Amino acid sequence: MILTDSTNIDALAIHKVGNKGAEEGIRLSNSLIHPDDSISQLLITYFFSQFKTNEYFNLHHETDLQMNEVYNYVSTVFEDPDLLYDQSVNIAEHLYNQSLHPKVKSGELYVVYFQDCMVEGECVDAIGIFKSESRETYLKIYTNDNGFEIRSDDGISLKKLDKGCLIFNIEKENGYLVAIPDNLKKSSEARFWNDDFLRIIERTDSFFHTKNVINMCKSYVEERMPEDFQITRIDQADIMNKTAKFFKENDTFDMQDFSQEVMEQPELMNSFKAFSKHYERENKTALQDVFEISDNAVKKQSRVFKSVIKLDKNFHIYVHGKRDNIVKGYDEESRMHYYQIFFNEET
Repeated sequence: MILTDSTNIDALAIHKVGNKGAEEGIRLSNSLIHPDDSISQLLITYFFSQFKTNEYFNLHHETDLQMNEVYNYVSTVFEDPDLLYDQSVNIAEHLYNQSLHPKVKSGELYVVYFQDCMVEGECVDAIGIFKSESRETYLKIYTNDNGFEIRSDDGISLKKLDKGCLIFNIEKENGYLVAIPDNLKKSSEARFWNDDFLRIIERTDSFFHTKNVINMCKSYVEERMPEDFQITRIDQADIMNKTAKFFKENDTFDMQDFSQEVMEQPELMNSFKAFSKHYERENKTALQDVFEISDNAVKKQSRVFKSVIKLDKNFHIYVHGKRDNIVKGYDEESRMHYYQIFFNEET
């Protein structure tokens, strides 16, 4: 969690960065801005409001971390904050060189030095890199001798941040602790920001390990179980419900304990173990056998645990447990499948 109760802005630089493919160019400011307290608080709210996640990343390079441009620029600033302006120019030029995709829009780039941010229980400085591309029309009401008049103006909404990242001055050897807004994790338009400009990878912490194993379990239930066994949708729902129960009731994940408690049957356990190795190869990831379960990851992945049986286009059955209270059958007379659901009371 990121806390900003004591955070203040030391200085920021603003540059205009266009689309290089369209030859829109860069417009650089001449100096840093040192906002007063009221503007500083508005900017902190604007910049930090989109960061509501507990999922973090690291700056990365396939060959050597020192070859990551952003890593070098922010390292220089953390060592000497007086060099913020010079490095903000380097960051703007680096971003421009990566802005080749036709969908990349021109916009204002903000490079901000924050003091006293609370993250992971530590009070540290941070560098924020943000880009605003969307503009909105606002109405302004003025008084005059006749009463009031209305004018329009063009500006940036404080409720929307198009692209951004926060780079905290911890874990330097791993590529710093990096946060990005939720809307930048899956957007195809933002891939150039994460992959080409920042070059970030997921931080291998408890959140990462928990999310990975949950996704692997879902893939196993949906893809491999129907291939290896004669199972019903009820059986699949039952396994996912047991998986959810395990993650919600335990503080630590142990692959062997999980397999015995959730899969239970030896042939199912062997199939699950083989699939986990296949999943690692296919997704180029390493699944940890033992790790601390992240409650935040479990909550974020809650949609994975939803077990829904869809019947034609007429009915959905949400299965939360009690597998023995659902029976599937086939009616010869109507030549249709059916489910019997047993319950004690209707609410």
